[in-house]
Amino acid sequence: MHNRNFISVSFWVSRLLVAVLASAAPVVQAQPAVTVLKLNHTDTPSGSRHAAAEAFAQKVEEYTGGRYRILVFHSGQLGNDPQNVKAVAEGRLDFTTSATGSFAGLVNELNLTALPYLVDSYEHGWRLYDNSTWLAKQFDKLPAKGIRYLATWEAGFRSFTTKTPLNQPADAKGKRIRVFPNDMIKWIMESIGYEPVVLPITNVYSAIQSGAVDGQENPVDTIRSMRFYEVAPNIVLTQHVYSPIPFVMSETLWQRLSAADRQRFMKAGQEASNLSRTLTRDADEANIAAMKADGAKVVVPNRQQFRQAMEGVYPRARTVYGADVDAILADAKAMRP
Repeated sequence: MHNRNFISVSFWVSRLLVAVLASAAPVVQAQPAVTVLKLNHTDTPSGSRHAAAEAFAQKVEEYTGGRYRILVFHSGQLGNDPQNVKAVAEGRLDFTTSATGSFAGLVNELNLTALPYLVDSYEHGWRLYDNSTWLAKQFDKLPAKGIRYLATWEAGFRSFTTKTPLNQPADAKGKRIRVFPNDMIKWIMESIGYEPVVLPITNVYSAIQSGAVDGQENPVDTIRSMRFYEVAPNIVLTQHVYSPIPFVMSETLWQRLSAADRQRFMKAGQEASNLSRTLTRDADEANIAAMKADGAKVVVPNRQQFRQAMEGVYPRARTVYGADVDAILADAKAMRP
């Protein structure tokens, strides 16, 4: 009888101790599951598109309460521009940003965004990309190809860096120039006498250094961040093509998102666009000054000569794209400030 009472008391004391300990234990909140996504681009860590990519990743994490985390890869660590576009379309990469013409392999009409001297200024370009009904129709074709357009980030106006002087269009005759895979850019180079050579941007520095090509053309921000002026010290500010960089995501990922999260991703993309545009526009003079200080020779040529030499691209484009040429020209005219 004594043993039975002892066991009973011990049992209740144990239960009481467990209850006290349980009440004193901190309440652990369940952490939301984290989905890790990947964003790859070909800019260096010092470039404006990398700053925009990092800002986008931060905003998405903030707006989704940490449920989504985006890893940003720079310098083409996961692939060059054509590879990035293909990977996003196939759902193997979540985000990328590249020149509008990089998407022409999916929507051929986007080649026309690289018509020479289509856009006069940054503000003109922003109005065109934000308000053009023709451009909106082209971007609306991308989801069927596996890509969702989120916003337009900025790279700027394309100009040349060359090993030999390029003071006038005739100086290009017989020389080789690197281009990315875009018909319009190739036609522009041919119109002034260059032989276009398609190369990934990550191979351009060594190609110029080895003499495989005489130079390349890209926006000022890219020229500095990729340090092309070190091997092609003649910076020729023709500004022949306005070259913003649409920011896109995988349509496969888009379809997995809730309606609320889609809005959060769109908001983050647009805010990163605002940053990208401001950084790129405001940094042009500083980038040029820095390259001059490093020994580059900066030339502002007679742009009218280059404009006239490139005029032949327009009838050539009409033979392929027909009325679409006049449609984008009409929008460009309507969007001039």
